[in-house]
Amino acid sequence: MLKRLLPLLVLATALAGGTAVARDEATVRKAAEAFLGADMKVEGIARAGFLGLWEVRVATPEGTRLLYTNDEATHFFLGTVYEGKTQTDLTELRMRKLNTVRFADLPLNQAFKIVRGKGTRQFAYFSDPRCPYCKKFDNELVKMDDVTVHVFMLPIISPESGPLSRAIWCSPDRAKAWQDLMLKDIKPTANGNCPNPIDRNLELGRKFRVNGTPTLIFVDGQRLSGWRPAAQLSQLLDQAQANKQ
Repeated sequence: MLKRLLPLLVLATALAGGTAVARDEATVRKAAEAFLGADMKVEGIARAGFLGLWEVRVATPEGTRLLYTNDEATHFFLGTVYEGKTQTDLTELRMRKLNTVRFADLPLNQAFKIVRGKGTRQFAYFSDPRCPYCKKFDNELVKMDDVTVHVFMLPIISPESGPLSRAIWCSPDRAKAWQDLMLKDIKPTANGNCPNPIDRNLELGRKFRVNGTPTLIFVDGQRLSGWRPAAQLSQLLDQAQANKQ
């Protein structure tokens, strides 16, 4: 059903001729399930916190998606909601909260480290060696200082991604082999036959629903998909450090 909705904002009548009687979670859930059909699972229902709307969390193969519905659960829409005065993306903020991952739960032994400066600010970086946006992100990382990057190689983009990931892991200097590839397009020369965590990383990605690269996880548990410029990433790292529990 969701694939038939427009990517930004689609308004649809869920229950033709239905009466306006929702205003409680159970009724909203029932209406949402009728709208989505049996092939989609409703993960949760909550008040959205704006415009009197309800938030409907839907499980999809790509991860959790958000639908919004009115108080009577007669109309549903999929899209991004902004707070007008500050232009804050409220949908992204909510998704980041829903997708939090305890940093302490990450098996850092399945990643290698890139340390710049003192390295006191940390984050995890799920990346594919054949991901073009990851290459853009790695070019931003070289502009940063005081950061430790835990790189989890997640080969999901191309058939070549797996062999490259294993070859990097088997290299004498994993960080150098990674940066040579991402920044200079120099492929690793190691044979890739050493014990490696690549299959476990794929399982980890499925567990945490990391379905694309780059995906970042900060020390406060928040997750961010897509690359960011160095200046913006630095601000996010400082915020995460301040919010760390």
